[in-house]
Amino acid sequence: MRSRNYIFLLLAVLLFCTGCSGTAKKEEVPTTITVWHVYGGQVDSPLNDLIEQFNRTVGKEQQINVQVTSVSNTNTIHELVLAAANREPGATELPDLFISYPKTVMALPDDSILVDYKDYLSEEELSAFLPAFLEEGTVNDRLVILPVAKSTEIMFINQTIFDRFSQATGVTLEDLDTWEGLFKAAEIYAQWTDEQTPDIPGDAKPMFVHDYYFNYFQVGTESMGEDFFQGEGLALGPAFQIAWEPLAKAALKGGVWLKGGYATEAIRTGDSIVSVASSASILYYSDVVTYPDNTSEDITLISRPCPVFENGDKLVMQRGAGFCLVRSTPEREQAAVSFLKWLTEPECNVAFVTRTGYMPVTRAAFESELPKAIEGLESEKYSSLYQAYLDTQANYEFYVPPQMETYLSLETTLEDHVRAQLALGRQDYLDSGETGLEQISADRLQAFRQIMER
Repeated sequence: MRSRNYIFLLLAVLLFCTGCSGTAKKEEVPTTITVWHVYGGQVDSPLNDLIEQFNRTVGKEQQINVQVTSVSNTNTIHELVLAAANREPGATELPDLFISYPKTVMALPDDSILVDYKDYLSEEELSAFLPAFLEEGTVNDRLVILPVAKSTEIMFINQTIFDRFSQATGVTLEDLDTWEGLFKAAEIYAQWTDEQTPDIPGDAKPMFVHDYYFNYFQVGTESMGEDFFQGEGLALGPAFQIAWEPLAKAALKGGVWLKGGYATEAIRTGDSIVSVASSASILYYSDVVTYPDNTSEDITLISRPCPVFENGDKLVMQRGAGFCLVRSTPEREQAAVSFLKWLTEPECNVAFVTRTGYMPVTRAAFESELPKAIEGLESEKYSSLYQAYLDTQANYEFYVPPQMETYLSLETTLEDHVRAQLALGRQDYLDSGETGLEQISADRLQAFRQIMER
């Protein structure tokens, strides 16, 4: 009997030790989190490089392994996320982290599948971020999109040609600090270029190209203290007219680019020399202008903060997606948050954004790390951009667009019809001359209002 009891006791001890051994092995297996993002390509990506660094250092210490399973663009990720969330046949399973804009979250059948970062980040940790960046990531009172890199709107200038224009006319870079000054300069530029070919009347060149008229009117109207939106539509009140008039006047005189496409192309061909566009588009601005006759010229491209209205606040659009975290297990969620904390630490975040053309997301990154990083940048083009970022963050308030279902359709409609009406007005101006300028501008504004109010 004693022998049997001894055998049972021995077996119990062996089973207990086996359980201990299995637990030890399990703890040695890192927690793997998967990521879909948009920063670069699958082979050449600044974020992939940083993820490898994380896995070798902090990830190794904390037993976390970050695995990138897709590098795409925001539209593709938007479609993949909705397909997975709606459990469409053949849809890929959602990763732990994916890049998203609020529109993706709002289109989800159930946004409770996403983690509220307030459950993992303290008030002190959240206070490190710029408030507007967190505001854009808050949907239905839940912080479901954590910013890791942001962009804004910046004015890009071909300084090489602008200097020639300035020397001939007296227009200065400082004149471009306000929208009124910029559009007045565009009128002067149109006249200056037209006079260079007296045998070809009406061939003025547009000085200025804007990628987003919707943002121009939206931010401009709001900066002057007036609501841009009314219900699910647009208010189009007095401030909208204040924004319309200098733009229309310059456009009718030929000083504003009204064709399609992005500003980068008009700057690359020399068809325009000043643009306002997403700061992230710096990646696509060339240091060489190639003219229609196939000759080319090296240029200096500089950046300055976005213009503002003389009677408006210094308000500027903020743009950029962030990471959503899909609910899973506490271990995986905490592992993902640990990675995001590391990525948004000032030094790491600045190392990331200065390779991608974006802004950092915390005050400390702007105040301490970014100025030091600018000193180490070899590219004058990027140094100028990041100095413009510092000036913008220090002197402007970032505008957060509303989360509304009609936002994208309103944007598309306005963009199409503003360009169309101003192009028609330009032709009317060429037919009637200077005396018809104000009436043409008023008529085109009325036609635009009628279209938008349908």
